[in-house]
Amino acid sequence: MKLSTRLLFSTVAIAIAPLVQAQAADMDLPVYVEDAPEYVPVEIGSGWYLRGDIGYSFATGGGPATYRTFNPGPATYTNNTFATTDFESDMNYSVGFGYQYNDWLRTDVTLDRFKGDFDGTTTSAVPCPGGVLGTTCRSEEASQFTAYSTMLNGYFDLGTFSGFTPYVGGGAGVTRVSWGNLTSNTYCVDGAVICGAGLVATTAHNGMSSWRFTYALMAGVAYDATDNLKIDLGYKYRKIASGPMFQFDAASMGVGATGTQGTDGGIENHVVTLGVRYALW
Repeated sequence: MKLSTRLLFSTVAIAIAPLVQAQAADMDLPVYVEDAPEYVPVEIGSGWYLRGDIGYSFATGGGPATYRTFNPGPATYTNNTFATTDFESDMNYSVGFGYQYNDWLRTDVTLDRFKGDFDGTTTSAVPCPGGVLGTTCRSEEASQFTAYSTMLNGYFDLGTFSGFTPYVGGGAGVTRVSWGNLTSNTYCVDGAVICGAGLVATTAHNGMSSWRFTYALMAGVAYDATDNLKIDLGYKYRKIASGPMFQFDAASMGVGATGTQGTDGGIENHVVTLGVRYALW
């Protein structure tokens, strides 16, 4: 090979050497990087729910109801207990909102409303006012009340089985009990002497209102109707502390009687409830 030819090949080799090196670098094996985990935003405030319930009181009662009588001369009061008492209530209504912390624990705040009736009787071994010796006296009382309860409740959900979640719970709060006017009918009762007429008098006593401590115990089962909606069938026992019922009548106050005359012994009821809970997330 001639010298000139060798020089030509040498020059071409030197010229293309960088290109060959660059192509070899481009053929390196690719480097794989694992995909970053998908970002899932945390829901702020998820777990909130609204609730609404209706209920029926299948049993209502109370402690012994008492009343005072007034003797103007000298001014003294005597404490007495109603001979019989009967408390009744029927429909209950409740709304509220709550928070589900996890699969086992939730709390809510509720506002409940219900109404009821009171019937009572008293007896006396002496004649009614203005009555004749040899007779005794009996009275029949009737009144109504309205109650609003504000409760803070806690529940333990006991696991979900085929969409059904049993639970137990308890709550505490306050109730505003407002008594309507009490009507008292007084009757003469025959004794050694025959009464001339049965009904002796009818008097009215102004009702009283007060805030009372209240607690409740609950149990029931909820059903998952949808992802967000639960149907709740439950039982509630509610106990309201005792408080004032009614004042003295106008005639007694006219001769010096003051303060509360009648006091209920507390109100308790057993309620079956049906409601819904709607999750807000």
